[in-house]
Amino acid sequence: MGMLDGKVSLVTGGGRGIGRAIALALADEGSDVAVNYAANPDTAEETCEVIRAKGRKAKAYRSNIANDDENHAMVNEIHEDFGIVQILVNNAGITRDRTFLKMTYELWKEVIDVDLTGPAMVTHALLPGMIEKNWGRVIFITSVIGQMGNFGQSNYSVAKGGLISLTKTLAREMARKGVTVNAVAPGFIRTDILKDMPEKALDNIIAQVPVSRLGEPEEVAEAVTFLASPRAAYVTGTVINVNGGLYM
Repeated sequence: MGMLDGKVSLVTGGGRGIGRAIALALADEGSDVAVNYAANPDTAEETCEVIRAKGRKAKAYRSNIANDDENHAMVNEIHEDFGIVQILVNNAGITRDRTFLKMTYELWKEVIDVDLTGPAMVTHALLPGMIEKNWGRVIFITSVIGQMGNFGQSNYSVAKGGLISLTKTLAREMARKGVTVNAVAPGFIRTDILKDMPEKALDNIIAQVPVSRLGEPEEVAEAVTFLASPRAAYVTGTVINVNGGLYM
């Protein structure tokens, strides 16, 4: 018996990287999993196949979370297929890096729409079902960049910092309704985003991390699984840092 038997989870951006690791970890604890993707159905379906092999239900759903109509259509379809979602992991996000002086309105808005407004609106659509069940877990995947800033990432930093503020506000609003709201802030994690980075640049990053290595997606998933579990019932409004000591 897993800690999450009988629960339905939605992981946005769940087809690869950190999202995939989270989706698999939730399935390992007994949850059925809806896997959201925006542009790559093959990786999302592959993740679903692995989840089904674990004996859990899984289905992939396409939605650009920056589009609220697509979000509501996705949520309605998930409810028809699975029932009420009680665990939401807002993982999907993008980067469009420029120094602020070279930032365009379009690049600014694209990142804010996907990385901040999108997660907020997916959460808005799913909270009523959690409240009805008097049990829910909302987990935002923010970033160390939202805590400390980073050169050339003003849009991303603002969006991820906004998720931290949203986490704290929703935690206060939902606390008496059986819903906890928390965030996980990864540091530099070994994903596809880093695979094409020059070796020297990667070495410079690792040199800044006290534990002297990159994190693994599964280490982020461990923190998420704890927050999603009954063991975290008294944890809300917090940010768990998974960054190897880069930011304390």
